[in-house]
Amino acid sequence: MEVVAQALEFESRKLSLKSTNDRILASREAKSLILNLNEIYKVNKDQNLMDLMKRLTAIKKKVESRLKMHVTI
Repeated sequence: MEVVAQALEFESRKLSLKSTNDRILASREAKSLILNLNEIYKVNKDQNLMDLMKRLTAIKKKVESRLKMHVTI
């Protein structure tokens, strides 16, 4: 369950996201964590995992929206 611990750490981390590179890395990390949690969820069907994936998806969407704001010219 190392992935769950990483996901909880990512969720509780203060994301400063000052640079575009920071936003890209955060988005990729969130996506990776969500996909790994989904593989575990397929086996366990644990509702706590689903809730964690939903929270990570919300963070990922927020990061990506900020990324799109700064990239579009």
